[in-house]
Amino acid sequence: MESYTIGQAARLLGVSVDTARRWADADRFPTRREGARRIVDGPDLAAFCVEAAREGVEGEEAPYTSARNAFPGIVTGVKLGTVDAQVEIQAGPHRIVSLLTREAVEELGLEVGARATARVKSTSVFVDRG
Repeated sequence: MESYTIGQAARLLGVSVDTARRWADADRFPTRREGARRIVDGPDLAAFCVEAAREGVEGEEAPYTSARNAFPGIVTGVKLGTVDAQVEIQAGPHRIVSLLTREAVEELGLEVGARATARVKSTSVFVDRG
């Protein structure tokens, strides 16, 4: 099982380290100590990512951005078929679902709580402002 420091969790959540610490202090997701470091287990962070994306962040406007084709996040679901597989990744507020081979999922070691980056290739580019 993959685990993350508060700093790594903050990057995956798209928030500051201070915000991640406040959320952990408020028991929004569980942490444990390893020496001086606070650690979040991957499945716990994955569950929180899904919850946080559903809630949105109150009082904050959507950032002005041109989304790129790489979405780093955390695996929140894996469904294995005989030959194929479905993988869900929560990348900040974005839920990305990918269909790929079961063999690829196994080779990559994709499981709930694992860090992964979804890459999207398209012939169209959309740019949004708030």
